Amino acid sequence: MSDSKKQVMQALATVIEPELHQDIVSLNMVRDLEVRDGIAHFTIILTTPACPLKDVFIERCTDALVGKVAGIEGIRINWDAKVPSDRRIHGRLDVPMNSIVAIASGKGGVGKSTVATNLAVCLAEAGASVGLIDADILNPNIPQMFGLGAGRPQVADGKMRPLEVYGVKLISTGFLTTPDKPMIMRGPMLHSAIRQFFTDVAWGKLDYMIVDLPPGTGDAPLSLAQSFPLTGAIIVTQPQAVAVADAIRAAAMFDQLKVPLLGVVENMAGEFFGSGGGEKFAQSRSLPLLGRIPLSANVREGGDYGRPAALNQPESAAGRAFQQMAGEAAARISLAMLQSADVIPINIVG
Repeated sequence: MSDSKKQVMQALATVIEPELHQDIVSLNMVRDLEVRDGIAHFTIILTTPACPLKDVFIERCTDALVGKVAGIEGIRINWDAKVPSDRRIHGRLDVPMNSIVAIASGKGGVGKSTVATNLAVCLAEAGASVGLIDADILNPNIPQMFGLGAGRPQVADGKMRPLEVYGVKLISTGFLTTPDKPMIMRGPMLHSAIRQFFTDVAWGKLDYMIVDLPPGTGDAPLSLAQSFPLTGAIIVTQPQAVAVADAIRAAAMFDQLKVPLLGVVENMAGEFFGSGGGEKFAQSRSLPLLGRIPLSANVREGGDYGRPAALNQPESAAGRAFQQMAGEAAARISLAMLQSADVIPINIVG
């Protein structure tokens, strides 16, 4: 390595990754360094393509190099990503998923499926491979959220092929029955259906498996947590006190099941429902508030017509809020895996 490259790497070793609190050189995040005409060109390997910290990296790398290392007048950063893999999944489940994230709520009607849908499409839009399981077996809403009311999965080699929309692979009981026929199941049948959605569907390799749970603390979340190693759970609530009270119970359930809580999303915030309840709940549990989604007709229309607001109206207040929420959630998912004793080493790309 030339002296100029050594000096650049030494300077970059002072740049601290904000979430992991280690320098980006020790984490092996810096690749393909070249110095040409006074410009340092290099690639930073992120733990998620939806990383919300790119501007932070640009600022910190610029501060470390420009005017500090002789001959360096500017920088050019290329971005790449390698989502870390939760080894617990590969130890217990023969499916190529790097992470499994539950989207949960204490009560119905808080927009949990809307949050799950927009999180999934944002991650896919950023370049990640994403699956979404509609685990609300008895009342599936995901097909409508994606405009797939008439969709039917095909079967090949003994496995169902998930439907794919907006880059997200989907499976739901809504694809297996007609809208006017009720799904009537007891607990053991629910348990079997959720397991089959993981094991009997040809998902392919996924960075993120998002699981949209039914509300409450019943059979579905228990079956999911007991059958599969969950990377973590995101709690969705409305701002008002009654919704927060139910969210507290949902969080306590995941505590008992020893599932990490990744954060809280406050949905439908605004004049009608107020705001701040989700934030206070998050603060009381020392959890991050991943996002505050405003109450908006855009979001309702997106769910009704299968056009998620994060993609259909990305410049709207709700669209921007969903995108920010997805970035924060992706960062917390990566951090949960990298901090766990049961996952791959910190040197994720070594």
